Amino acid sequence: MSLTLARGAACGLLCGCLPVAGATDFIEDSKLKLQLRNVYFNENFRDEQGMSPRAAATAKSERTEWAQGFLLDYQSGYTPGTLGLGLDALGLLGVRLDSGRGRSGTGLLPVHDDGRAADTFASAGVTVKARVGQSLVRHGTLLPKLPVLVHNDARLMPQTYQGTQLTSTALDNLTLTAGHLTRFKQRDSSNSTGLYLDGYSGGEAGDFSFAGADYTFSKQLRLSYYHGQLEHFYRQDFAGLVHDHALAGGVLTTDLRYFKSKSTGAAYGGPIDNDMLSGQIAYTHSGHTFGAGYQQLNGKAGLPYISGATVYSFSNVGIGKFIEEDEKTWMASYVYNFAAAGVPGLTFMTRYLSGDNGRSGAAGLSEWERDAELAYVVQSGPAKGLGVKLRNYVYRSDFARGRDSNRLYLTYDIALW
Repeated sequence: MSLTLARGAACGLLCGCLPVAGATDFIEDSKLKLQLRNVYFNENFRDEQGMSPRAAATAKSERTEWAQGFLLDYQSGYTPGTLGLGLDALGLLGVRLDSGRGRSGTGLLPVHDDGRAADTFASAGVTVKARVGQSLVRHGTLLPKLPVLVHNDARLMPQTYQGTQLTSTALDNLTLTAGHLTRFKQRDSSNSTGLYLDGYSGGEAGDFSFAGADYTFSKQLRLSYYHGQLEHFYRQDFAGLVHDHALAGGVLTTDLRYFKSKSTGAAYGGPIDNDMLSGQIAYTHSGHTFGAGYQQLNGKAGLPYISGATVYSFSNVGIGKFIEEDEKTWMASYVYNFAAAGVPGLTFMTRYLSGDNGRSGAAGLSEWERDAELAYVVQSGPAKGLGVKLRNYVYRSDFARGRDSNRLYLTYDIALW
């Protein structure tokens, strides 16, 4: 079957419920992409800090898995007229290439009750969308990327959510966002569940509602405010500021972030009442970027977030998150883009974080992490778009097990149309 016929057949199935008059734009503006992800994950544990002797005796000494992922992403166009309708679809398939009962649990694959990883797992989602002017409503499968909720996409498959999201850019320089989420799937699961606080082991769940605004004051200054609430767990306010300043032939970027979190309703996850203030400055010149930052939590409990999600924090790095109760963290980083040296597509990154005074059952606990990453994306030729990324993480802590981790990512995007 030719690509044209395949495209017509596939789009015909997806848009069969739409008016015939609107089918042309719906189909002609559609896109279908297949992303291939091949991930090797190796993590070795170096100590048993924070574990009982019994738990230490049965704990794994390593986690090592290798898996292949297939992500099929369809995005339709819109029907013409004042109200434009569309439909998106996402298909996910993960295949085990190597694992073992004593090495599972990397987050790449689901783990059965016997400790063995699944051979395969799959998931699919559909999103209905409607556009009126410069406002867009999407309902169904969502991949939120907001300060109060960032979906996790650091393994084989992305974490997906179910709900509704509204985005409007009707006002100049202002983007308004609001939504309501009811269920989600973890990055290594095909099962949909209600939303709950990370670290919570009870059986309760709640819906998550959010609203916020991003305002571009000028080319140099951007402001953000968001509010999120996980029903019967916590509510959270976020304020952010990003400023760019030309300096000595380069750019100095200041990024400030503030979170205020409090428990709400039945407080299933326990009492929460804390502030987190973090700031980072980064100077970019001739391909080099030097960064330094500081983060501090004050109040009761650590920073709350939905289970498995990525925290919108400079300290959410390879292994640690550095968001314990009353924790104070210093950060330093360096990035080099080899395009400045005539090698586009090649980048190197390294960073170091040190947190102390964190409270996780005791006072004055500390943790540190050192990360390095080398990445390359082929720029031309038959393999154009092929990405290779090698990551090395070293983590040590007074209240959690130390880990040395090596991860290899191979990605390749294929535009089917």
